[in-house]
Amino acid sequence: MYYEAGQHKAAGLPYNPFKAIVAPRPIGWITTLDGQGRINLAPYSFFNAVSDSPPTVFFASSGRSREVGVKDSQANAEETGEFVCNMATWDLRDAMNKTSASLPAGEDEAAFAGLEMVPSRLVKPPRVKASPVHLECRYLQTLELPSNDPDNGNFVVFGEVVAVHIDDAMIDEKGLLDVTRYKPIARLGYMDYAVVEQVFSMDRPS
Repeated sequence: MYYEAGQHKAAGLPYNPFKAIVAPRPIGWITTLDGQGRINLAPYSFFNAVSDSPPTVFFASSGRSREVGVKDSQANAEETGEFVCNMATWDLRDAMNKTSASLPAGEDEAAFAGLEMVPSRLVKPPRVKASPVHLECRYLQTLELPSNDPDNGNFVVFGEVVAVHIDDAMIDEKGLLDVTRYKPIARLGYMDYAVVEQVFSMDRPS
């Protein structure tokens, strides 16, 4: 099968498979505070690490009409200079999904999903207590990408990780983070997700 980008229906595919091809993608469950100190918690499936020296992550904020304005996570990170990434896990899948609801600006998605929040150390946005791994981030910059719809923005928000929290129970006897213990979930295409329950290792060739 071959088709030019955006022409999947002409190739006989009812839904665009792009997100299913570039998969799995970790979910950035982003906490921010607005200028009034109100909590915003939202999951982003276009999220990843892009550097480790210094450790840097991004989340992509798109699909929002310019008339309405950018998404709250982006606006808050840009205004306050901080955000937290709480890793979404199998046990938290329903709560994570609930926080994707479109609530009015300023309404607390964490409270809506019944999640307890705890303070961070170096940044002001709080952390999801039940999440076993958190990345405290300082906002670096926003990059605007081209958009197929000029009326909709397409942005990537970058942050430097300045502090890391890991539940001690997720560390194995060798001192390594065992992802099969905390079971991060990832986004696939369509309405599908995956969970990490098995890993394998390979040595690089010398």
